[in-house]
Amino acid sequence: MDSRTTYRRKAWKRMKKFLLGAGLGYVLGTKAGRGRYEQLVRTYRRVVDHPMVQGAAGVARAKIGEKVRR
Repeated sequence: MDSRTTYRRKAWKRMKKFLLGAGLGYVLGTKAGRGRYEQLVRTYRRVVDHPMVQGAAGVARAKIGEKVRR
């Protein structure tokens, strides 16, 4: 067996381990992470919809608009 064949076998073995780990992480993450994801989305929406944040965003848009027009 030459060194090229040995290298390819080792590379393929590493690739299989990586793909197995990525697949396992994806499956476990989707099962455990969906609730957390939904929680983050709800929090984001509450913050974005808050009147103070809306006011600050309006001020920022106005200032950016002024800078762009110059």
